[in-house]
Amino acid sequence: MTDIDLTTLPPNFYPTYETCPSISPLCPVKATTLGYSPNLPVNVFLAVGFGLFGIITLLTGLWKKTWGFSTTVAAGCILECVGYIGRVLLSENAWNADAFKMQIVAIVLGPTLVCVGLYLTLRHIVISLNPEMSRIAPRLYPIFFVPADVSCLVIQAIGGGVAAAAGRDNYDILKHGNRIIMAGIVLQVLVLGAFGGLAGDYLVRVRKGFRQNPGMEGSALWKDGKFRGFLWAMGGAYAALLIRCVYRIAEMAGGWGNHIMQHESSFVVLESFMVLIACGLLACAAPGVLFPEMSHDQRMKNMGKGRQQGGVDVESGAGEKTAGTGASASPSDTERRPGTGEGI
Repeated sequence: MTDIDLTTLPPNFYPTYETCPSISPLCPVKATTLGYSPNLPVNVFLAVGFGLFGIITLLTGLWKKTWGFSTTVAAGCILECVGYIGRVLLSENAWNADAFKMQIVAIVLGPTLVCVGLYLTLRHIVISLNPEMSRIAPRLYPIFFVPADVSCLVIQAIGGGVAAAAGRDNYDILKHGNRIIMAGIVLQVLVLGAFGGLAGDYLVRVRKGFRQNPGMEGSALWKDGKFRGFLWAMGGAYAALLIRCVYRIAEMAGGWGNHIMQHESSFVVLESFMVLIACGLLACAAPGVLFPEMSHDQRMKNMGKGRQQGGVDVESGAGEKTAGTGASASPSDTERRPGTGEGI
């Protein structure tokens, strides 16, 4: 940014990211959108933490071949890391316009990608436990929730871009950007709520079914300690992300520069650490380790069980047709000729 001679400014001068090169008597930190210089040690810790969890998630995904989950969660962690690097730069100069735009866009978008990873787990949990206990076909979970979450991502990205481009002096454009971000976050809360409702309903039904019939399909996995730990980790990550989104609604409701937005402690606790906890749980309780059924190799190994049980596609609930006949598979279709190993 070009240096400005503050002593020659007109009497009606108003501090903005375009007119203030750094903190000075005419450009106090209180006049910035955040109203404070971010705490340097805290934001360094957060940037390192998100970067570390992103690397762990990516390496675990490559090792266990949980491609979709690891890619989206690692991308979310990397965005968060970039956002907190921006806040580190703001701690050195609260009027750094580029750093301000960086932290707005990255910190708004990062958690949305983390949510995508969370949504991808439910389908595999239902297929591996007991698909018949689900109120909807397992394949419909990602078909609904992933596009819905991507819609939240796009809306918030548009809002963040508009707000970042507006600066502090284009207040009308800034308000429009704020409203767009708000719409994306509200939609994200609704999507998270629907996901939590369906996941909770399924787990309650499964628990009740296993209590009534201990030998029911999936009971061995349900009792597995690693799998139970995985469920608790997913639940903790979900709760942390939901708290973060609710806080974001309250923070954005008052517009840019409101008293909630300018309270650093609440931002660090309800935004930064909530997302860090979620990313940490998803990294340390990786599905490929605690829930191997979600890994690519294990799914390929269990394809017969995962895709077809008794002639029924467990992902869609529809009867599978035998090739060239148009009829549903029957027990006789799977009988073997003695000594040939071929279906009749």
